[in-house]
Amino acid sequence: MEEGMKKAANNRALAESVYYILLCLHRPAHGYALMKDIAEMTDNRVRIGAGTLYGALDNLQKKKWIRQLDSDPRERKNEYIITDKGKEYFAMELARLEELIKHAQDVRGEGK
Repeated sequence: MEEGMKKAANNRALAESVYYILLCLHRPAHGYALMKDIAEMTDNRVRIGAGTLYGALDNLQKKKWIRQLDSDPRERKNEYIITDKGKEYFAMELARLEELIKHAQDVRGEGK
């Protein structure tokens, strides 16, 4: 990964909704399925409205972290999938979160 990308990712945590969108898009999904899956996964703690979701999907496409899959023109649902670039940012976020947990466990005397 290029140094600039690493530095940018290290300085900015993903919003929780973006984290869950990227997580779910490791498999193809359309917007309604994303809203439903994220709500179920988090026991309704994270609920993303349609406007917020489609704004996030548009932003993530502009960053090239996700892409729209080719769809049947007769279908009204657009499916999305995470890109390699999105997977890189997602992996960096996971590493950041793991580091937070490790530090908390160390300070609390729970480290391994």
